[in-house]
Amino acid sequence: MAGKLYLCATPIGNLEDITFRVLRTLKEVDLIAAEDTRNSIKLLNHFEIKTPMTSYHEYNKIEKAYKLVEKLQEGKNIALVTDAGTPGISDPGEELVRICYENGIEVTSLPGPAACITALTMSGLPTRRFAFEAFLPRDKKERARVLEELAQESRTMIVYEAPHHLLKTLKELYEVLGNRELTVCKELTKRYENTTKTTFEDVIRFYEDNEPKGEYVLVISGKTFETKEQEAREAWESLSVEEHMAHYEASGMERKEAMKQVAKDRGISKRDVYQALLK
Repeated sequence: MAGKLYLCATPIGNLEDITFRVLRTLKEVDLIAAEDTRNSIKLLNHFEIKTPMTSYHEYNKIEKAYKLVEKLQEGKNIALVTDAGTPGISDPGEELVRICYENGIEVTSLPGPAACITALTMSGLPTRRFAFEAFLPRDKKERARVLEELAQESRTMIVYEAPHHLLKTLKELYEVLGNRELTVCKELTKRYENTTKTTFEDVIRFYEDNEPKGEYVLVISGKTFETKEQEAREAWESLSVEEHMAHYEASGMERKEAMKQVAKDRGISKRDVYQALLK
């Protein structure tokens, strides 16, 4: 019988956040696959866990995944841990999970700490809908595409950033998103945890004078539906009513329907459209 892969959430700072279930699982599995064994050994030593470890990280995530699957197929149970938080959330774990499913290996996730949810819940921003971006891409073209998408995002956005890139990322986001409201979460669950509800202009001024230290989670307000509708109306208003009508009629829309759509786009009545066309 094949073994099972356990995705084990580990503390993002405070060791007391680990669950009893994760501790028991880490003791009972045959092998622990860790993003950085030097980091994970501190956790294991703290809780007196003697289970063997092997490295599984970004640079060996494909080749090593197949080796781990072979062990799983032999009946070994394996726990996957990252340096902090929940495996599979924007890390090499997603590749191992995918390959496990391709090979019929059972996967289960043991819930626990996750920096994105921790930051979201304490941000003071809307939590019902959110977009998790993790670290923005380093590739310039890909990064530009992602930022372009975020400019129109109506959900609350969550972005991770390291201290040495923080100011640059804040300025890029400000340039694309405008002066949005955001909550800057620093060193979550750790001794020097700090959360600041602010705006891009204010936080950029602060970090131009104060060196960023620690790991950051940025929780950023989305563009409201009202703002998106207003921007759409303003875009259409750059055209005359006649040009607006011609746009829809050229696409094959009947005149009556085109008038209705023009009225909706511009936030006016169909009578107003009709009167404008008579001038």
